Formats: sequence, C-alpha cells, structure tokens
Amino acid sequence: MRFKEFQDEWERKKLNDLCKMQAGKFVSAAEIIEKPDAHLFPCYGGNGLRGYTKSFNHDGKYPLIGRQGALCGNVTLADGKFYATEHAVVVTLNNDVDAVWMFYLLTHLNLNQYATGQAQPGLSVQNLEKVEATIPKSKYEQQKIATVLSTIDERIQTQNKIIEELKSLKFTLSKKIFIRQLRFDNFNKDWKIKRLGEAGTFFSGGTPLTSQRHYYNGNIPFIKSGEINADYTEQFISEEGLKNSSAKMVEVGDLIYALYGATSGEVGISKIRGAINQAILCIRTPHINTIFLLNYLKFQKESILKTYLQGGQGNLSTEIIKSLEIPIPHPDEQIKIADMLSAIDNKLELETAILNLLTKQKKHLLQQMFI
Repeated sequence: MRFKEFQDEWERKKLNDLCKMQAGKFVSAAEIIEKPDAHLFPCYGGNGLRGYTKSFNHDGKYPLIGRQGALCGNVTLADGKFYATEHAVVVTLNNDVDAVWMFYLLTHLNLNQYATGQAQPGLSVQNLEKVEATIPKSKYEQQKIATVLSTIDERIQTQNKIIEELKSLKFTLSKKIFIRQLRFDNFNKDWKIKRLGEAGTFFSGGTPLTSQRHYYNGNIPFIKSGEINADYTEQFISEEGLKNSSAKMVEVGDLIYALYGATSGEVGISKIRGAINQAILCIRTPHINTIFLLNYLKFQKESILKTYLQGGQGNLSTEIIKSLEIPIPHPDEQIKIADMLSAIDNKLELETAILNLLTKQKKHLLQQMFI
C-alpha cells in the first residue's frame, strides 16, 4: 500500500544505518517519585513508564525499547524531557528518519523475537542494531505513513475513553439504583429482601470422563466457566457423554454463574444451548427479572468474592449463592431497571465493536504499509 505520489523503491537497511541505539542509565529507587508535579519528568524502563524523577537525561522525541521483563521488546514513544533507565534502549534517529514512523516500524517488527537468554530473556543493543527493515527513501513518505497511523491511534484512544466512560456511568447508576438512592417515578414501595435460594431453582453440571473419547467431539456445546459470556465453545460433548455424566443442559437466556477458577464470580446470560460443567451454576428465577438479577450480581461481585474467598483462596458454591440476600423491587420496576442498564450494555457492545474494527484496521495498515 503506497501513496500515489511516491514511486521510488524502498531500501533494505539495518537499524544501525537509521539510528543510534544506547541503553539508558541506572536510576535508584529513591530517585523515582510516584506523584508528579511541574518539576518532575517521566522515568522509562523496560516495563514502560515506572514513575517520575526530578532529573532527566533526554529531551525530545525518541522511540524507546524495553530490554527486559514482561514487556521486553515493547516500544514507547517518549516526547519531551524524560529519564531512560538501564532497562530501556534509547533510539536516536538520523536526520532523514522520522521519529513517529520509526516508532511504528519498531512496533511492526515484533522485536521480542530477537531476545536471547532462558530464565530472563533480554534484548541487547548489538542484536537490535543488526535487525533489518525495508524503508522508504523519502522522509516525507515516512511522515505521511506516520500521520495515518497516528490518526487511527488517536481514534482508538478516543474509543477507549468512550468505553471507560460508559463503564463508569453504568457502575455509578448501578450503585445508586441498588442502594435505592435513585428511583424511577411512580415507584416508591420498599424493596423486599429475600434469600436467592427462595426465589428459584439452581443446578450445576459435571464433566464426562476424559478417558472415554466417544463422550467428546459430539454436537453438544460444552460451556466452561470462561465462556459464560461467549457465543461459542471450544469443546463439544456427545449425547452419550451427557447421559453418562453430571453435565446438565442450559438454554439460551439462562442465567449462569462461575463458581470457581479464574472467572469466579462472573455472571452472564447464556447465548448457547449447551451443557455446563461443575464450575458453573445455572440460576432460574421465574419471579425475578433475569436481567435485573444479572446486573445486581455483577454489581455485588467484588463484595461476594471479598466475603467468601478469603485472600483469593477457596471456591464459591451453590449454597453460598443461594444464601445471598437479594433486594427485590416490584416486577415493573425490575423491568425499568433492566431496560436502562441493558441500554448502556448495548451501547458498550457497539462501541467495543467499533474499537475492535479500528484495532483490526491499524493491524492491517501496519502489515500493508511496512514491506
């Protein structure tokens, strides 16, 4: 993908032909200050922004490459006064290379693949300098590419902000609603408090024996706790596997709750007719609006985990969930609450879809604009 005004062939060069690379300098923990003010400068290390320091060793626009740690190979674009630690490689560019374009090039090159070492993989300046890339001769073409990608990045940042603001709005409204600080007009009756176990039926599932291969690869979706909000499953079981195990079927629209594992406390509305395992609880409450209950359990997630999973240890259980006390408004008020919170969820889903499209577009352009 090229701009029509540029026809020259791109050149294959090593990175050390385009820039000078140098590791940053050590800065002690005592010099890193967490709370910034007008006299402090960003401090960059191998894991990105680590804090702030009163001193700086660079001033200007520089791509920075993380040398070690979880974000080894991560690329940041510093702009202004900053301090680069020994865990960052500072990229000082030749005059004919644009800094923003170089940032995108380095991002595209996936530098982590050049890391060496077993226990603690790291990047050396020597290895980085030998990396080859194809570059446009014209700095103006570099700048045009950078402008396109920067525009998409700005749009992605805006989209992320929209999503975060919607999440914040939903949390604030949920809190005001569920502590009865916010009520709809014409609804002034007290909410009834009931144990959830008194309001419906509950069941969890099971897992067919993995030693019996014919119990698997059938046509029944097998929903895991990490898939309660998904519209697909990675695994399927057979009719025989269902009949010869404790696996249970849930219907589209059922409320399903993750009892343990990494997603403990997550709750969703099943988008799949399929079987559940023992880590999922199905909750059917004919006299409580499902969307209302879904949002209440989401709002209470952290409180539930804090109360019943001490220090993050242990599992939730059917009995724990059945023992939860649920405030229940009039059915018409439940519908009003459910409709309002669902409208925010729908907006969130739309904005997230837009974010995903922008992210895919950026990935596509990176692949097409760097050859």
